[in-house]
Parts: sequence; structure tokens; C-alpha cells
Amino acid sequence: MAQFYAAGLDDNARKNSIALLNARLTDSIDLTLAVKQAHWTIKGPSFIGLHELLDQVADRMLERTDTIAERSIILGGQTPGTSQAVAEKSELEAYPQDISDQKDHVEALTKRFVAFGAKLRESIDAAGEAGDEDTADLFTEISRGIDKDAWFIGAHYDSANAKG
Repeated sequence: MAQFYAAGLDDNARKNSIALLNARLTDSIDLTLAVKQAHWTIKGPSFIGLHELLDQVADRMLERTDTIAERSIILGGQTPGTSQAVAEKSELEAYPQDISDQKDHVEALTKRFVAFGAKLRESIDAAGEAGDEDTADLFTEISRGIDKDAWFIGAHYDSANAKG
């Protein structure tokens, strides 16, 4: 059995939280890679602003991903952090590889951020119901940041639509 470092959790709550954390971990890695894909390939009148914003968002996503992975390890889990695991297990819609227009990237990213936020909220409820309030709190903190980044990115959607 893997060693764990969280007192006060029964085995069922711990295993439930590991499963939730690992599911959100693969989603988080997938979303981070989508942000970098957009960062590298985006084109349009707002290029530099979006390019720089997406770099900042990717940095925040890496911090969130690290937090999720570390909590899984603390609870005695194994993290599915390889590209193969992410491709197999992410619950997010695959990011389109054939887009470069800023409007298309902003729309695709916003859609995925909102979907990830919904998955996080489901995980908040599930972790709380299983008795792991710390993991529920972690998901709550991350969901607030995801909502904010969805807003930052989505605000460019209105701008991109106005510019045609």
C-alpha cells in the first residue's frame, strides 16, 4: 500500500478523493496543453495581448496542476501525468489542431474552461460527500481561478466578434 500523509480520512474517502484528483489532473494537463497550443498558433489583430495572456494563463494552469497532483500523492495515490494517460483519460473535448484565428481559439478555450469548471464543481460535491473537505476546498479554490481565466479569455471573444 502506498504511504499517505493525511490524517483523519477513512480509506473510502481517501480512495474516492484520489480518483477525483486524478480525473481532474488529466483534465488540467489537457487544458494546459490546449492553452499552449493556442498561445503558439494564434493569429489576429489582438495577437500580442492574447499571446501574453495565454502565457500567464498557462503558468497559472501549471500551478493548479501541480497542486492537484501533489494532493493525490499526499493521499497515497499515483498520478496519471504522462501524455499517454492524459490522451486516454481526459474528460475534456479534444482541442482542434487546425485553427489559428483568434476568435476560434478564444471560443474553443472558453468552452473548455467552462467545461473544466463544471467538472471541478462536480468534484467539490463528491469530495465533500465522501468526507474529504480539504480536497473539496482545493477544488473550490481551483474552480475560482478557472472561472476567472475563462472570463479573461472569454472577454476577448466579444472583442474578436466586434472586429469580425
